[in-house]
Amino acid sequence: MTGLSSSPRTLKGGLVLVDPLAGSVRRIITLQYNPDSVSRSLQIKGTGEGADRTEALRLTGPPAETIKLEAEIDAADQLEFPDRNPTTVALGIHPELASLEAIAYPPSTTLLLNEILSLVGTIEIVPMESALTLFVWSAQRIVPVRLTELSVVEEAFDPVLNPIRAKVSLGMRVLSVDDLGFLHRGGSIFMAYLRAKERLVDRAPRSSLSNLGSGAIP
Repeated sequence: MTGLSSSPRTLKGGLVLVDPLAGSVRRIITLQYNPDSVSRSLQIKGTGEGADRTEALRLTGPPAETIKLEAEIDAADQLEFPDRNPTTVALGIHPELASLEAIAYPPSTTLLLNEILSLVGTIEIVPMESALTLFVWSAQRIVPVRLTELSVVEEAFDPVLNPIRAKVSLGMRVLSVDDLGFLHRGGSIFMAYLRAKERLVDRAPRSSLSNLGSGAIP
């Protein structure tokens, strides 16, 4: 036995929180288990019905793309070796759930600061920009997103009611240059995502009209 495996190493999907100005990585959230499926939908941005005939083929911008997935979090492997995983023994999967849920909340310091500013009579309070969230699903899919939906079903608990197994449903909307602009760091990441998609088009299998039962376009 050589101890070597012929199976390729499976990469993990996840989320990366990036400072929108400095570009530094604030936090990486790796999915414990890759979901069996990832659902994506694209709503085309065209000129719409009733537009002038000369506008019928025009696109007004990138499509509104949404991504949905379900991920599982399970502490069973960690609890099998309690000495190596004291945090899991003490808290279950609370930290993993909190890492995801925190994306949906403004920081507590921001909430307190805004309250202080309102009490001293500040007329306009500008919300602080949150971290730029990236959905990473292979090197070809690194895309800026906004979390639109997060639901958690906690399925098992330890004796002190820490959750130790849960299913998490994530809904995300891709942020394009229409949302962020070309100069925003997220805008440049979106453009890299789009260019990667265009390169993949060139590598798709070629076909011919005969495959469609036609010899020529009328």
